[in-house]
Amino acid sequence: MANDKIGDVAWLDLTVKNASTVKDFYQDVVGWKSEGCDMGDYEDYVMTSPIDGEAKSGVCHSTGVNADLPPVWMPYFIVADIKKSAVAVQANGGTLLTEIKSMGGEDKYVVIKDPAGAICALYYKA
Repeated sequence: MANDKIGDVAWLDLTVKNASTVKDFYQDVVGWKSEGCDMGDYEDYVMTSPIDGEAKSGVCHSTGVNADLPPVWMPYFIVADIKKSAVAVQANGGTLLTEIKSMGGEDKYVVIKDPAGAICALYYKA
C-alpha cells in the first residue's frame, strides 16, 4: 500500500488489545488474509489482499510502544519533512501523541491529534 507521493496514505494500522481476534474479524468481514509479523515477544499481523497478496494494513497488539494508542484505524500520511510537519501540528492547534520515531531504518513517523480530536500519523519515507 506504500506510495511515495506527499499527502498519500502510506499505511493503515489498527492497534487493539485483542489483535489475534480482531485480525480474524477482518479476514471474515473484508476478506483480507493475515501474515504474522514477529515483534519479539508477540506477533502482530499484516493484512494482505486475497487476490494479489499485497499488504493492505496492519492489525497490532496494544502493547509496548503501542500501549497508549487508541483502538482506531490510523492512516499514515506521507509528508515531505517530518520535523517541519510536527512543528506545524503544534502551531496549528494539534498535539503530538508520540515523539518522532524511526521505522524500518531511516523512515520516520509521529502520531498526532488534530484540533478536532482526530488521530492519524505523519510518515516520512526516506
